[in-house]
Parts: sequence; structure tokens; C-alpha cells
Amino acid sequence: MATGVSILPAQQLAALNDAYRKAVARKRLKTMMAGAVFFGALVVAGIGAEVNLRTLFTYFGNFVSYFDRILTLDSGQRVWTDVGEWFWGWQKWLKLLAETILISYVGTLIGAVFAFALNFFTAQNTSPGPWLRFIVRRLLEFARTVPGIVFALVFVIAFGLGPMAGVLAIAVHSTGALGKLFSEIVENADMKPVEGIRSTGASWLSCMRFAVLPQVSAGYASYALLRFEINVREASVMGFVGAGGIGQELVVAIRKFYYSDVSAILVTIIVTVFVIDITTGWLRAKLFGKEARA
Repeated sequence: MATGVSILPAQQLAALNDAYRKAVARKRLKTMMAGAVFFGALVVAGIGAEVNLRTLFTYFGNFVSYFDRILTLDSGQRVWTDVGEWFWGWQKWLKLLAETILISYVGTLIGAVFAFALNFFTAQNTSPGPWLRFIVRRLLEFARTVPGIVFALVFVIAFGLGPMAGVLAIAVHSTGALGKLFSEIVENADMKPVEGIRSTGASWLSCMRFAVLPQVSAGYASYALLRFEINVREASVMGFVGAGGIGQELVVAIRKFYYSDVSAILVTIIVTVFVIDITTGWLRAKLFGKEARA
């Protein structure tokens, strides 16, 4: 059975087409203007930051040649032709790498504990009072705004060289980062169970323990595992200022121009981070479902 298609009168159809073309033209104009503003802001930012493209292209060869040097042994051969010579210090490097992982683990654990203790005071729907929420939020903002390596440098000056400075730096920074994430989870929690428990005369602490915590504990664990993965990379960098771990060995190799050692240590760190990333992703998916892997 044939179905008839109604055709608008030519005058009305022309008006609709004209309106459509004008709408498309306006959208294109807005897109072009937005692109021009973005490009202009990029140019102004580049000038303000003294980004010199001529310098970039002039010395780009030095950047490439450095990678060529770190992939070459003292004998002139490529590193992969003699893996034993390339990873000659693997026992020492693995020991330092284990120290880096332990620094990350202890620092993440301490940070997660403090973040757990403070996040209920910063969430909009669970904080006992606005002034307390304001103060705790500012403290967490300070903890996560200051770079971890700055905290590490301060703690190295205070407590001396070694893993303790790295643990404290990661703990402080993790407290700020996880406190923010934990509070966002709490703010998305269902408050009906809280109202029900509160109607029985329960205290604020009991409401958090029995109404909110069961809803958010899985999210806490997932974010803590993700933060541990991030902190392994952070701990590797903190070794540059003497905060323990394999970073100290890496900066020594860079300063003394032990090129093949630099690439060997970098490969060791990269492989370790890959393994931790895969492991924590699998663990989050196993414990909390595949959606937690993202």
C-alpha cells in the first residue's frame, strides 16, 4: 500500500529552508568565533609563559639524541643486545623499588585513614555545622594543592633524608585528594536511611556509622586503590629530593651521566607501574564490579 507524503507549499518550504540555513550559519559563526578566541588565548598564554617555538625546534634534536644515548651501552652497542649488562644493578634497583612501593602503601594508608575521618565534616549533607565544614575543606584544599614533592622537600629538611619524608609527603597529599573524593561520594548518598535512624534519637556518629558508611564503603576502597597506583609514581619522583626509594638512584644516574642506567631504571619503574595498574584495576573490578575498573 503506497503512503502519500505531504509536501509543503513552495513558499513555506523556502521559508523553512532559509531559517535552517540561517541557523546553520549562526552555529558555524559561533564555532569559528570560539575557535578564534581559544587560539588567541593560547597565543597570549604562550607569550606570557615565554614559550619559544624557535627554541623548541632548534634544540629538539638534543631531546631525541638523549634517548639515543640512554639506549646505548658504554661499549657502543644497543642496550637490548646485552640485557645482563643493561640491568647489571637489578638487585639494588629492585630493593629500592620495593622501598618505593612500601612508601606509597604506608603513605596511602595513612592518608586514607585521615581522609575517612575528615570527609564526613566536609560533605554538604553530613557536616555538623557550616563553620566546621569551611575549616576542614580549606585544610583539605591546602593538603592537595601543594605539590607532593614540595611537602617531601619540607619533610626532608625537617626529618632528614630517607623514606620517612616520602611517607609523610604522600600521606598529607593523599589526605587532601581522598578527602575530596570521599566527601563527593558521601554527598551522593541516599539520606533517607539517615532520616530514619535520626528519628529514633540516634547520635550523629551513629547515623554516619549505620546509614551512610554502608552505602559508601565500596567507593572508598575503590578510590583508595586508585590513589595507591598514583602514589607509586609520586614516590618515584619524590626520591629526587632525597625522600627515599628508587628516585634517588635515578637522579644520581642522571647527574652522573650513566645513560644506560637511566633507561634501565625507567624501564623498571614503568613495568612496575603497569603491573600495579593492571592489578588494582582487576581488584577493583573483582570487588566492586566491572564499572569500578574505569
